[in-house]
Amino acid sequence: MNPCPSLHIQNLALHYGGQIIFENLNLTIQSGQLVALLGPSGVGKTSLLRIIAGLEVPFAGQVTASDNVPLSGRIAYMAQQDLLLPWARVIDNVMLGAKLRGMKPDPDRAMNLLERVGLAERAKSLPVELSGGMRQRVAIARTLYEERPIVLMDEPFSALDAITRTKIQDLAAELLAGCTTLLITHDPMEACRISHHLVVLTGAPARLGAPVEVPGIPPRAPDNLLVLQTQAELLRMLAQ
Repeated sequence: MNPCPSLHIQNLALHYGGQIIFENLNLTIQSGQLVALLGPSGVGKTSLLRIIAGLEVPFAGQVTASDNVPLSGRIAYMAQQDLLLPWARVIDNVMLGAKLRGMKPDPDRAMNLLERVGLAERAKSLPVELSGGMRQRVAIARTLYEERPIVLMDEPFSALDAITRTKIQDLAAELLAGCTTLLITHDPMEACRISHHLVVLTGAPARLGAPVEVPGIPPRAPDNLLVLQTQAELLRMLAQ
């Protein structure tokens, strides 16, 4: 995989029915870094991800890569819903992107990822046979299988129990190392553990605050003093 480009969000604005959701959003995600995006519900976080992914059209502004190559075909996007095909086995859901593009699937890689997310024994199961947390882990494996230079993830760990969440966060931090990643989360600890920087989107119209750098290299231990201090700072920001 070629070096991942930086992602530039420039003067982005979104209007719905005459209402300004956000405007003048400017953010750069440096090559190979993971940035966590936090903010209250309804502030436009998911819409921002959809604009970057090319699934929604902004009112103004643009999203570009530092290498000036179009973003199309270079983004792996994990939505809030797992979006698993109900008639396809778990392993086939993981390899879905390759099949849709007419590429040869790699079952060994898919099985390795399923093993890493603790679902190797469910490879031949249908989604209806899985719990919500299991389905989310399949969706995470499918996103990681794509090996795209730019990754967008919308609340990817929300349905997981606390212990599994920590393990999958560590796995994501490992496998996304080197990718340019934007992650939406409502969990301040999650943001502090696995991001290089975090930003908060708040207000009406919504605006981005200054990036907050988290000391150390992700994934960080939950009891790391600097993580706890940054989490406390973040909670104060979110409460304003």
